[in-house]
Amino acid sequence: MKAGAATTGALLAAALAVPGPAAALQRAAGTPAEPSSSATAGSTLDRQALRRSLDAVHEAGMYGIYAEVRDGRETWQGAAGVADVDTRRPVQPDMVHRIGSITKTFTSVAVLQQVARGAIDLDAPVARYLPDLVPGERGQQITVRMLLNHTSHIADHVGPAFPSLLEGTTTSLDDNRFRTFAPEELVRLGLAATPTGQPGATPGMYSNTNYVLAGLLLEKVTGVDAEEYITRNVIRRAGLRHTSFPRTPQIPGPHSKAYESWYGFIDPPRDYSVYNMSWASTAGAMVSTMHDLNQFYRALLRGELIGAAQLAEMQKTVLVSLGGGIAMNYGLGLYSADLPCGRFWGHDGGVFGMGTQSLISADGNRRLSFGMNLMKYQRIDENGQLEPNEIDPAISNHLLLAACGESGAAAAKSAQTPFVPLPSDRMLVKR
Repeated sequence: MKAGAATTGALLAAALAVPGPAAALQRAAGTPAEPSSSATAGSTLDRQALRRSLDAVHEAGMYGIYAEVRDGRETWQGAAGVADVDTRRPVQPDMVHRIGSITKTFTSVAVLQQVARGAIDLDAPVARYLPDLVPGERGQQITVRMLLNHTSHIADHVGPAFPSLLEGTTTSLDDNRFRTFAPEELVRLGLAATPTGQPGATPGMYSNTNYVLAGLLLEKVTGVDAEEYITRNVIRRAGLRHTSFPRTPQIPGPHSKAYESWYGFIDPPRDYSVYNMSWASTAGAMVSTMHDLNQFYRALLRGELIGAAQLAEMQKTVLVSLGGGIAMNYGLGLYSADLPCGRFWGHDGGVFGMGTQSLISADGNRRLSFGMNLMKYQRIDENGQLEPNEIDPAISNHLLLAACGESGAAAAKSAQTPFVPLPSDRMLVKR
């Protein structure tokens, strides 16, 4: 597949903008459902239907997908497809997986812990804490809250870090495989690019640079490396056993390979499971399992990681643009999604070769997480638009069934508008 620089630039913008499944479902479904205190009242886990829906994603072309769905004390786990296309090694439900931008929820929780302690003021200017990194008038105008809800309008660093993607090739993906980026370098790349708007203006614009800055802020006020702080005070506090910031380019523990197609520019898709994730930093470098993610969001909504006041701040949403006329309701490190059975909270994530979605109902009972090992599988037409792909509606069917049970399955059958799920999260050059 060939494309000129202009078309590839549009693809990069799209890759930074395409929403996750939950956000896109709202567009496909039309009028969102009214939020309810219990999004899953009376629902149960239809294990056979969930299994079939996962198989359908694989049969549509996804190499491998693994998932966990919980409803109260009930749990279902499943996997379909292969972890390695050469050996045909099957995927397993408990595989360790790169979770991309779901890292942002962990980082936000860590910052809000410091807000509760009085060490950070959400509405203080960033220059109070990082005067040398964000100097001048800009540092005085941008607040900590603006970093966490993407209204800082600092540009995303991912494009400048992977410049070939703007020039019609994917060589940057291989050039950076073992490169170590310092977080300060990533921030400078974002700050050097043209701002996407005035600080505080809505809609905001999703930018990974915001959460790299949040990590540096956390490090400044605690005196502890941000990844170490998050590990001690968020991951361990939530009781997560398979969640971490890997110390090497390898994924620790049993895992799938990570296949990236980049819209057909890489054909056949290439494995990027060995990759230095410093380019994502505290915006997206973590690994986890689907079980750990469900446990994490449950602990968050139950007030086990931050207090009620801080959770309320997380759930104050603003409109955040993803480009292309698409926007979502984003809080501080998580977004809301109004599905046919009510309101859910969570995040999606994507890195080269791996995508993830994690959602929890407003009452905390229904939880779902799934991971995939093939990204940017869609192709691009001559106008630079994504062509329909059978994988997309198959993922939406699984998501709706997992979130809403029978009502979700009915909504999936009646949906007339296909959507693009998370295969180009804002981290990917989504998100």
